[in-house]
Amino acid sequence: AEQLGYSQSTITIQIQQLEKELGTQLFERIGKQVSLTEQGEIFLNHANEIMRVTNEAAVFARETNTPEGTLRIGSVESLATAILPELLLRFHHACPKVETIIKTDMSDGLINKVRNNEIDLFFTLDQKIYGSEWVRAVQQEEDIIFVASSGHSFAGKEKIDIEKLKNEPFLLTEKGASYRYELERILSEREIVIKPVLEIGNTETIIHLLEHGMGVSFLPMFSVSKSIERGILTQIQADFPTVHMYSQLLYHKNKWITSQMKTFVAIAQEYFKNK
Repeated sequence: AEQLGYSQSTITIQIQQLEKELGTQLFERIGKQVSLTEQGEIFLNHANEIMRVTNEAAVFARETNTPEGTLRIGSVESLATAILPELLLRFHHACPKVETIIKTDMSDGLINKVRNNEIDLFFTLDQKIYGSEWVRAVQQEEDIIFVASSGHSFAGKEKIDIEKLKNEPFLLTEKGASYRYELERILSEREIVIKPVLEIGNTETIIHLLEHGMGVSFLPMFSVSKSIERGILTQIQADFPTVHMYSQLLYHKNKWITSQMKTFVAIAQEYFKNK
């Protein structure tokens, strides 16, 4: 009673209530001597085990202030190659003990992966994704442009007629990619069809071929901005509506937010804020 800071009568009442709840006698009282019964010894072992597990949980909670474990990130390919590397570098510096797993897919596939708990959060480049099930941590408007080698015959010219541009050898991302879908949707309204000479899901391959003078493409500005700044590629000014998509980082509203998720989201928000 003295160690716990309670009166003897309070301790006695608590023991009696516990014995009543358990339906067994925990203490044997003979004269002034009090000792544990056999059931009391068993209960004590269970109580000690509960204390041990509780203490371990407290230690775990303290240790997770430095995130460990795994972070599973989904991304469309264009963001995975152009933006994700910088975010992963910053994240690794902040959380060196976390294993990061990257899975690439189109938007629909990423949405299904989140719903099936195959990934924790995902980056997409698409129209704004709405729905009460989603938490949008990042949203950034992105320009989608026609681009070619700086030595292309259309370089530096204004308002190239789309009827002329359609005859160029086009290098396009695979069907189903959000910005290719938007390109083809607008063209179909004008009854124009582009037949690409190359269709591939890897934007880095497209950019490499463009830099070596092969054809024209329709890509996010962020994926080609460095090549444009270096004068290797150039934006083709076409007589065509401006196309915007949105870089978005989303996760499910019912997802348990781990410390590594919080850290990655904060890093991504800071990056896009200063982008």
